[in-house]
Amino acid sequence: MNVNEVKRAQILKLVYASIEMINEQRDLNYWLELKEDTCLRGRKSRLDSLGVVTLIVDVEERLAIQLGIEVSLTDEEAMSEEKNHLANVKSLVDYICLVLEGKKNGQ
Repeated sequence: MNVNEVKRAQILKLVYASIEMINEQRDLNYWLELKEDTCLRGRKSRLDSLGVVTLIVDVEERLAIQLGIEVSLTDEEAMSEEKNHLANVKSLVDYICLVLEGKKNGQ
């Protein structure tokens, strides 16, 4: 497993922890599955707009506290309907990895 795979695994774990936090506050029938294809935004999502914001803020906080990484997931790029980085867990994790790679390369 290379460094990028390790970092991605850590980020995925953080996103799942945020989902678990949200699930603890919800009825069992509305829990989000801990799977990469779990829909986060759109018609198939079990999250409303407040739930999406709660998830994003919690992920940002966990990244900062647990990995020492400051990143904003609420910029225009992340929230764009066209690119839909928040479509599902996989797209969110991939987007975070992309942002971090850009930071590492000074972008």
